[in-house]
Amino acid sequence: MKKTDHDNRRAIWGWALYDWANSAFATTVMAGFFPIFFKQYWSYGADINLSTARLGLGNALAGLLVALAAPVLGAMADRGRSRKKYLIRFAVLGVGGTALLYFVTQGQWESAILVYAAAIIGFSGANVFYDALLPHVARPEQYDRVSALGFAVGYLGGGLLFLLNVIMTRYPAFFGLPDAAAAVRWSFVTVAVWWGGFGLIALSSFRETARTGVSMRLADSIRNGFGQLVSTLRQVRHYKPVFLFLLAYWLYIDGVDTIIRMAVDYGLSLGFATTDLITALLMVQFIGFPAALLFGRLGQAWGIPRCLYLALGIYTIITLWGACMQHRWEFYGLAAGVGLVQGGVQALSRSYFAALVPAERSAEFFGLYNMMGKFAAIIGPAMMGLVGLAARHMLLEFGPDGMAPQAAAQLAARFSMASVVLLFVLGGGLFYLANRAR
Repeated sequence: MKKTDHDNRRAIWGWALYDWANSAFATTVMAGFFPIFFKQYWSYGADINLSTARLGLGNALAGLLVALAAPVLGAMADRGRSRKKYLIRFAVLGVGGTALLYFVTQGQWESAILVYAAAIIGFSGANVFYDALLPHVARPEQYDRVSALGFAVGYLGGGLLFLLNVIMTRYPAFFGLPDAAAAVRWSFVTVAVWWGGFGLIALSSFRETARTGVSMRLADSIRNGFGQLVSTLRQVRHYKPVFLFLLAYWLYIDGVDTIIRMAVDYGLSLGFATTDLITALLMVQFIGFPAALLFGRLGQAWGIPRCLYLALGIYTIITLWGACMQHRWEFYGLAAGVGLVQGGVQALSRSYFAALVPAERSAEFFGLYNMMGKFAAIIGPAMMGLVGLAARHMLLEFGPDGMAPQAAAQLAARFSMASVVLLFVLGGGLFYLANRAR
Protein backbone atom coordinates (compact mmCIF):
# COMPACT_ATOMS: atom_id res chain seq x y z
CA MET A 1 0.00 0.00 0.00
CA LYS A 2 1.35 3.41 -0.93
CA LYS A 3 2.26 5.62 1.98
CA THR A 4 0.25 8.86 2.05
CA ASP A 5 1.70 12.28 2.88
CA HIS A 6 -0.14 12.14 6.20
CA ASP A 7 1.42 8.78 7.03
CA ASN A 8 4.82 10.10 5.97
CA ARG A 9 4.55 13.12 8.28
CA ARG A 10 3.33 10.96 11.17
CA ALA A 11 6.24 8.55 10.70
CA ILE A 12 8.76 11.40 10.51
CA TRP A 13 7.51 13.09 13.67
CA GLY A 14 7.26 9.77 15.50
CA TRP A 15 10.83 8.96 14.52
CA ALA A 16 12.05 12.41 15.61
CA LEU A 17 10.20 12.12 18.93
CA TYR A 18 12.48 9.26 19.94
CA ASP A 19 15.38 11.73 19.72
CA TRP A 20 13.38 13.98 22.09
CA ALA A 21 13.16 10.99 24.44
CA ASN A 22 16.70 9.64 24.48
CA SER A 23 18.49 13.00 24.32
CA ALA A 24 17.64 13.43 27.99
CA PHE A 25 20.28 10.76 28.68
CA ALA A 26 22.85 12.39 26.40
CA THR A 27 22.33 15.77 28.07
CA THR A 28 21.52 15.28 31.75
CA VAL A 29 23.55 12.10 32.28
CA MET A 30 26.33 11.75 29.71
CA ALA A 31 27.31 15.39 29.20
CA GLY A 32 25.99 16.95 32.41
CA PHE A 33 25.60 15.38 35.81
CA PHE A 34 27.48 12.11 35.47
CA PRO A 35 30.94 13.70 34.89
CA ILE A 36 30.36 16.16 37.76
CA PHE A 37 28.97 13.56 40.14
CA PHE A 38 31.66 11.07 39.18
CA LYS A 39 34.45 13.54 39.94
CA GLN A 40 32.99 15.10 43.10
CA TYR A 41 30.88 12.30 44.61
CA TRP A 42 31.70 8.82 43.31
CA SER A 43 35.49 9.58 43.04
CA TYR A 44 35.55 11.74 46.15
CA GLY A 45 39.12 12.54 47.22
CA ALA A 46 40.79 11.24 44.03
CA ASP A 47 43.38 13.19 42.01
CA ILE A 48 41.73 15.18 39.20
CA ASN A 49 43.79 13.56 36.42
CA LEU A 50 43.13 10.10 37.86
CA SER A 51 39.36 10.67 37.96
CA THR A 52 39.50 11.97 34.38
CA ALA A 53 41.35 8.81 33.33
CA ARG A 54 38.77 6.64 35.09
CA LEU A 55 35.92 8.45 33.36
CA GLY A 56 37.62 8.33 29.98
CA LEU A 57 38.45 4.63 30.24
CA GLY A 58 34.92 3.87 31.44
CA ASN A 59 33.49 5.60 28.39
CA ALA A 60 35.99 3.73 26.26
CA LEU A 61 34.99 0.33 27.71
CA ALA A 62 31.31 0.90 26.96
CA GLY A 63 32.14 2.22 23.52
CA LEU A 64 34.28 -0.83 22.75
CA LEU A 65 31.48 -3.25 23.59
CA VAL A 66 28.98 -1.37 21.45
CA ALA A 67 31.48 -0.94 18.63
CA LEU A 68 32.14 -4.66 18.45
CA ALA A 69 28.44 -5.51 18.55
CA ALA A 70 27.01 -2.74 16.34
CA PRO A 71 27.53 -4.22 12.86
CA VAL A 72 26.34 -7.66 13.96
CA LEU A 73 23.24 -6.10 15.52
CA GLY A 74 22.54 -4.21 12.32
CA ALA A 75 22.90 -7.31 10.19
CA MET A 76 20.62 -9.24 12.57
CA ALA A 77 17.94 -6.58 12.25
CA ASP A 78 18.13 -6.53 8.45
CA ARG A 79 17.84 -10.31 8.32
CA GLY A 80 14.64 -10.36 10.37
CA ARG A 81 13.42 -6.85 9.56
CA SER A 82 13.22 -6.15 13.30
CA ARG A 83 14.78 -2.74 13.75
CA LYS A 84 12.06 -1.46 16.10
CA LYS A 85 12.15 -4.62 18.20
CA TYR A 86 15.89 -4.39 18.79
CA LEU A 87 15.66 -0.64 19.37
CA ILE A 88 13.14 -1.26 22.15
CA ARG A 89 15.29 -3.93 23.79
CA PHE A 90 18.37 -1.74 23.94
CA ALA A 91 16.35 1.26 25.06
CA VAL A 92 15.02 -0.80 27.99
CA LEU A 93 18.64 -1.61 28.96
CA GLY A 94 19.54 2.08 28.78
CA VAL A 95 16.52 3.21 30.78
CA GLY A 96 17.15 0.56 33.42
CA GLY A 97 20.83 1.43 33.75
CA THR A 98 20.03 5.12 34.08
CA ALA A 99 17.52 4.46 36.86
CA LEU A 100 20.04 2.26 38.72
CA LEU A 101 22.47 5.19 39.02
CA TYR A 102 20.17 6.46 41.77
CA PHE A 103 21.29 3.59 44.02
CA VAL A 104 25.08 4.10 43.65
CA THR A 105 26.40 5.74 46.83
CA GLN A 106 29.35 8.05 47.51
CA GLY A 107 32.80 6.64 46.79
CA GLN A 108 31.55 3.71 44.71
CA TRP A 109 33.21 4.80 41.47
CA GLU A 110 33.58 1.22 40.23
CA SER A 111 29.83 0.57 40.51
CA ALA A 112 29.09 3.95 38.92
CA ILE A 113 31.26 3.10 35.90
CA LEU A 114 29.69 -0.35 35.45
CA VAL A 115 26.10 0.90 35.65
CA TYR A 116 26.92 3.87 33.44
CA ALA A 117 28.54 1.56 30.90
CA ALA A 118 25.37 -0.56 30.79
CA ALA A 119 23.28 2.58 30.20
CA ILE A 120 25.62 3.73 27.40
CA ILE A 121 25.43 0.29 25.76
CA GLY A 122 21.64 0.56 25.80
CA PHE A 123 21.67 4.13 24.52
CA SER A 124 24.20 3.48 21.76
CA GLY A 125 22.83 0.09 20.76
CA ALA A 126 19.34 1.54 20.35
CA ASN A 127 20.80 4.29 18.18
CA VAL A 128 22.08 1.70 15.69
CA PHE A 129 18.47 0.79 14.91
CA TYR A 130 17.13 4.31 15.30
CA ASP A 131 19.55 5.63 12.67
CA ALA A 132 18.77 2.65 10.42
CA LEU A 133 15.07 3.52 10.47
CA LEU A 134 15.69 6.87 8.75
CA PRO A 135 15.40 5.44 5.19
CA HIS A 136 12.16 3.73 6.27
CA VAL A 137 10.35 6.83 7.52
CA ALA A 138 11.60 9.42 5.01
CA ARG A 139 12.07 9.64 1.27
CA PRO A 140 15.65 10.17 -0.05
CA GLU A 141 15.05 13.84 -0.83
CA GLN A 142 13.96 14.33 2.82
CA TYR A 143 17.02 12.77 4.50
CA ASP A 144 18.89 16.03 5.26
CA ARG A 145 15.92 17.84 6.77
CA VAL A 146 14.50 14.84 8.64
CA SER A 147 17.88 13.90 10.11
CA ALA A 148 18.36 17.52 11.22
CA LEU A 149 14.81 17.58 12.64
CA GLY A 150 15.63 14.59 14.85
CA PHE A 151 18.70 16.27 16.31
CA ALA A 152 16.89 19.61 16.71
CA VAL A 153 13.96 18.03 18.56
CA GLY A 154 16.47 16.12 20.66
CA TYR A 155 18.29 19.30 21.66
CA LEU A 156 15.02 20.89 22.72
CA GLY A 157 13.71 17.90 24.65
CA GLY A 158 17.02 17.15 26.32
CA GLY A 159 17.48 20.82 27.15
CA LEU A 160 14.05 21.21 28.75
CA LEU A 161 14.50 18.23 31.07
CA PHE A 162 18.06 19.30 31.86
CA LEU A 163 16.79 22.74 32.81
CA LEU A 164 14.31 21.14 35.21
CA ASN A 165 17.09 18.97 36.64
CA VAL A 166 19.33 22.00 37.14
CA ILE A 167 16.52 23.78 39.00
CA MET A 168 16.14 20.67 41.17
CA THR A 169 19.81 20.82 42.15
CA ARG A 170 19.72 24.57 42.81
CA TYR A 171 16.55 24.47 44.91
CA PRO A 172 16.30 20.92 46.31
CA ALA A 173 14.08 21.95 49.25
CA PHE A 174 11.38 23.13 46.85
CA PHE A 175 11.16 19.58 45.53
CA GLY A 176 11.20 18.02 48.99
CA LEU A 177 14.83 16.87 48.69
CA PRO A 178 17.47 17.24 51.42
CA ASP A 179 20.40 18.47 49.29
CA ALA A 180 21.85 18.86 45.80
CA ALA A 181 23.34 15.35 45.83
CA ALA A 182 19.89 13.85 46.34
CA ALA A 183 18.57 16.07 43.54
CA VAL A 184 21.21 14.77 41.15
CA ARG A 185 20.35 11.16 42.03
CA TRP A 186 16.64 11.86 41.44
CA SER A 187 17.55 13.53 38.15
CA PHE A 188 18.77 10.16 36.92
CA VAL A 189 15.32 8.76 37.72
CA THR A 190 13.58 11.56 35.80
CA VAL A 191 15.74 10.82 32.77
CA ALA A 192 14.73 7.16 32.89
CA VAL A 193 11.03 8.09 33.09
CA TRP A 194 11.34 10.70 30.31
CA TRP A 195 13.27 8.38 28.00
CA GLY A 196 10.98 5.41 28.60
CA GLY A 197 7.70 7.34 28.44
CA PHE A 198 8.33 9.45 25.36
CA GLY A 199 10.18 6.58 23.70
CA LEU A 200 7.09 4.39 24.02
CA ILE A 201 4.90 7.09 22.48
CA ALA A 202 7.39 7.66 19.66
CA LEU A 203 7.80 4.05 18.65
CA SER A 204 4.07 3.36 18.72
CA SER A 205 3.39 6.17 16.24
CA PHE A 206 4.93 4.61 13.13
CA ARG A 207 5.54 1.25 11.51
CA GLU A 208 8.72 -0.13 10.08
CA THR A 209 8.35 -0.51 6.33
CA ALA A 210 9.57 -3.26 4.02
CA ARG A 211 8.92 -6.05 6.50
CA THR A 212 10.08 -8.86 4.31
CA GLY A 213 12.06 -11.84 5.51
CA VAL A 214 11.25 -14.30 8.25
CA SER A 215 11.45 -14.33 12.02
CA MET A 216 14.48 -16.09 13.46
CA ARG A 217 15.59 -17.52 16.73
CA LEU A 218 18.16 -15.42 18.57
CA ALA A 219 20.98 -17.94 17.96
CA ASP A 220 20.18 -18.06 14.25
CA SER A 221 20.02 -14.26 14.10
CA ILE A 222 23.46 -13.94 15.73
CA ARG A 223 25.01 -16.59 13.44
CA ASN A 224 23.51 -15.02 10.34
CA GLY A 225 24.45 -11.58 11.62
CA PHE A 226 28.12 -12.54 11.84
CA GLY A 227 27.94 -14.05 8.37
CA GLN A 228 26.36 -10.88 7.00
CA LEU A 229 29.00 -8.76 8.74
CA VAL A 230 31.80 -10.63 7.02
CA SER A 231 30.03 -10.18 3.69
CA THR A 232 29.48 -6.47 4.36
CA LEU A 233 33.12 -5.87 5.25
CA ARG A 234 34.20 -7.55 2.03
CA GLN A 235 31.83 -5.42 -0.02
CA VAL A 236 32.63 -2.12 1.69
CA ARG A 237 36.24 -2.39 0.52
CA HIS A 238 34.95 -2.17 -3.05
CA TYR A 239 32.77 0.89 -2.34
CA LYS A 240 35.53 3.46 -2.08
CA PRO A 241 33.35 6.46 -1.09
CA VAL A 242 31.67 4.45 1.68
CA PHE A 243 35.00 3.07 2.92
CA LEU A 244 36.72 6.47 3.00
CA PHE A 245 33.72 8.19 4.56
CA LEU A 246 33.56 5.62 7.37
CA LEU A 247 37.25 6.24 8.14
CA ALA A 248 36.70 10.01 8.07
CA TYR A 249 33.63 9.76 10.26
CA TRP A 250 35.50 7.52 12.69
CA LEU A 251 38.05 10.27 13.26
CA TYR A 252 36.06 13.49 13.28
CA ILE A 253 33.08 12.15 15.24
CA ASP A 254 35.66 11.04 17.80
CA GLY A 255 36.39 14.67 18.46
CA VAL A 256 32.71 15.56 18.65
CA ASP A 257 31.87 12.73 21.07
CA THR A 258 34.94 13.40 23.19
CA ILE A 259 33.97 17.04 23.69
CA ILE A 260 30.40 16.00 24.55
CA ARG A 261 31.52 13.47 27.16
CA MET A 262 34.62 15.15 28.58
CA ALA A 263 34.02 18.93 28.41
CA VAL A 264 32.53 19.20 31.89
CA ASP A 265 35.29 17.07 33.39
CA TYR A 266 37.84 19.29 31.64
CA GLY A 267 36.24 22.44 33.01
CA LEU A 268 36.28 21.01 36.53
CA SER A 269 39.98 20.16 36.12
CA LEU A 270 40.68 23.82 35.30
CA GLY A 271 38.81 24.94 38.39
CA PHE A 272 35.66 26.39 36.82
CA ALA A 273 32.56 26.44 39.02
CA THR A 274 29.92 23.77 38.52
CA THR A 275 27.24 26.42 37.94
CA ASP A 276 29.25 27.88 35.03
CA LEU A 277 29.62 24.46 33.43
CA ILE A 278 25.92 23.67 33.77
CA THR A 279 24.97 27.04 32.30
CA ALA A 280 27.28 26.39 29.36
CA LEU A 281 25.64 23.01 28.74
CA LEU A 282 22.21 24.60 28.73
CA MET A 283 23.47 27.10 26.16
CA VAL A 284 24.60 24.22 23.93
CA GLN A 285 21.15 22.63 24.06
CA PHE A 286 19.07 25.70 23.29
CA ILE A 287 21.46 27.07 20.66
CA GLY A 288 21.70 23.60 19.17
CA PHE A 289 17.93 23.41 18.55
CA PRO A 290 17.67 26.14 15.87
CA ALA A 291 21.24 25.52 14.66
CA ALA A 292 20.51 21.88 13.78
CA LEU A 293 17.46 22.95 11.77
CA LEU A 294 19.54 25.62 10.04
CA PHE A 295 22.23 23.11 9.10
CA GLY A 296 19.56 20.84 7.63
CA ARG A 297 18.52 23.64 5.26
CA LEU A 298 22.12 24.68 4.58
CA GLY A 299 22.87 21.09 3.64
CA GLN A 300 20.25 21.32 0.91
CA ALA A 301 21.31 24.81 -0.23
CA TRP A 302 25.12 24.56 -0.04
CA GLY A 303 25.59 20.81 -0.14
CA ILE A 304 26.60 18.59 2.76
CA PRO A 305 30.38 18.64 2.05
CA ARG A 306 30.70 22.43 2.38
CA CYS A 307 28.67 22.43 5.58
CA LEU A 308 30.77 19.67 7.11
CA TYR A 309 34.03 21.43 6.20
CA LEU A 310 32.69 24.57 7.89
CA ALA A 311 31.65 22.70 11.03
CA LEU A 312 34.94 20.80 11.34
CA GLY A 313 36.89 24.02 10.92
CA ILE A 314 34.89 25.63 13.72
CA TYR A 315 35.47 22.58 15.93
CA THR A 316 39.23 22.85 15.35
CA ILE A 317 39.19 26.49 16.45
CA ILE A 318 37.02 25.64 19.47
CA THR A 319 39.39 22.91 20.61
CA LEU A 320 42.51 25.06 20.29
CA TRP A 321 40.78 27.92 22.08
CA GLY A 322 39.61 25.57 24.81
CA ALA A 323 43.15 24.35 25.43
CA CYS A 324 44.27 27.94 26.08
CA MET A 325 41.25 29.56 27.77
CA GLN A 326 41.63 31.35 31.08
CA HIS A 327 38.33 33.08 31.85
CA ARG A 328 34.76 32.06 32.54
CA TRP A 329 33.34 34.03 29.62
CA GLU A 330 35.53 32.00 27.27
CA PHE A 331 33.82 28.79 28.36
CA TYR A 332 30.47 30.37 27.48
CA GLY A 333 31.83 31.42 24.10
CA LEU A 334 33.04 27.90 23.41
CA ALA A 335 29.65 26.49 24.46
CA ALA A 336 27.92 28.79 21.96
CA GLY A 337 30.27 27.64 19.22
CA VAL A 338 29.66 23.97 20.00
CA GLY A 339 25.91 24.57 20.01
CA LEU A 340 26.11 26.08 16.53
CA VAL A 341 27.86 23.12 14.89
CA GLN A 342 27.39 19.98 17.00
CA GLY A 343 23.95 19.07 15.70
CA GLY A 344 24.94 19.98 12.15
CA VAL A 345 27.90 17.58 12.11
CA GLN A 346 25.80 14.74 13.53
CA ALA A 347 22.74 15.28 11.37
CA LEU A 348 24.50 15.86 8.06
CA SER A 349 26.87 12.93 8.59
CA ARG A 350 23.88 10.66 9.11
CA SER A 351 21.99 11.92 6.06
CA TYR A 352 25.15 11.83 3.90
CA PHE A 353 25.67 8.18 4.80
CA ALA A 354 21.98 7.31 4.34
CA ALA A 355 22.24 8.54 0.76
CA LEU A 356 25.29 6.31 0.15
CA VAL A 357 23.78 2.98 1.21
CA PRO A 358 20.83 0.88 -0.06
CA ALA A 359 17.68 1.22 2.07
CA GLU A 360 17.05 -2.53 2.20
CA ARG A 361 20.41 -3.02 3.95
CA SER A 362 20.33 0.16 6.00
CA ALA A 363 20.66 -1.43 9.45
CA GLU A 364 23.60 -3.53 8.27
CA PHE A 365 25.47 -0.52 6.88
CA PHE A 366 24.43 1.72 9.77
CA GLY A 367 25.85 -0.96 12.05
CA LEU A 368 29.24 -0.24 10.50
CA TYR A 369 28.53 3.50 10.68
CA ASN A 370 27.75 3.29 14.38
CA MET A 371 30.68 0.96 14.94
CA MET A 372 33.04 3.61 13.62
CA GLY A 373 31.39 6.21 15.83
CA LYS A 374 31.69 4.01 18.91
CA PHE A 375 35.30 3.11 18.19
CA ALA A 376 35.88 6.87 18.05
CA ALA A 377 34.30 7.18 21.48
CA ILE A 378 36.91 4.71 22.68
CA ILE A 379 39.93 6.57 21.35
CA GLY A 380 38.97 10.14 22.27
CA PRO A 381 38.13 9.87 25.99
CA ALA A 382 40.90 7.33 26.56
CA MET A 383 43.37 9.58 24.75
CA MET A 384 42.42 12.57 26.89
CA GLY A 385 42.78 10.56 30.07
CA LEU A 386 46.11 8.98 29.16
CA VAL A 387 47.61 12.17 27.70
CA GLY A 388 46.63 14.01 30.88
CA LEU A 389 48.27 11.42 33.13
CA ALA A 390 51.42 11.26 30.99
CA ALA A 391 51.73 15.04 30.74
CA ARG A 392 51.30 15.45 34.49
CA HIS A 393 54.03 12.90 35.15
CA MET A 394 56.39 14.60 32.69
CA LEU A 395 55.73 18.04 34.14
CA LEU A 396 56.37 16.92 37.71
CA GLU A 397 59.43 14.89 36.69
CA PHE A 398 61.09 17.20 34.17
CA GLY A 399 59.23 20.51 34.47
CA PRO A 400 60.30 23.69 36.27
CA ASP A 401 61.60 23.20 39.79
CA GLY A 402 58.98 23.81 42.43
CA MET A 403 55.96 23.36 40.14
CA ALA A 404 52.95 22.72 42.34
CA PRO A 405 51.02 19.46 41.70
CA GLN A 406 47.80 21.42 41.16
CA ALA A 407 49.43 23.64 38.52
CA ALA A 408 50.89 20.57 36.80
CA ALA A 409 47.48 18.87 36.81
CA GLN A 410 45.78 21.86 35.17
CA LEU A 411 48.49 22.26 32.53
CA ALA A 412 48.27 18.53 31.80
CA ALA A 413 44.53 18.87 31.30
CA ARG A 414 45.18 21.52 28.65
CA PHE A 415 47.52 19.17 26.79
CA SER A 416 44.85 16.48 26.87
CA MET A 417 42.30 18.84 25.31
CA ALA A 418 44.73 20.01 22.62
CA SER A 419 45.28 16.42 21.48
CA VAL A 420 41.68 16.29 20.16
CA VAL A 421 42.54 18.71 17.32
CA LEU A 422 44.37 15.95 15.47
CA LEU A 423 41.11 14.03 15.06
CA PHE A 424 39.28 16.91 13.36
CA VAL A 425 42.18 17.59 10.99
CA LEU A 426 42.64 13.98 9.92
CA GLY A 427 38.89 13.37 9.70
CA GLY A 428 38.39 16.42 7.52
CA GLY A 429 41.18 15.33 5.18
CA LEU A 430 39.71 11.86 4.73
CA PHE A 431 36.23 13.29 4.16
CA TYR A 432 37.68 15.40 1.34
CA LEU A 433 39.03 12.24 -0.28
CA ALA A 434 35.72 10.40 0.24
CA ASN A 435 33.75 13.19 -1.37
CA ARG A 436 36.14 13.32 -4.34
CA ALA A 437 35.68 9.57 -4.85
CA ARG A 438 31.87 9.72 -4.75
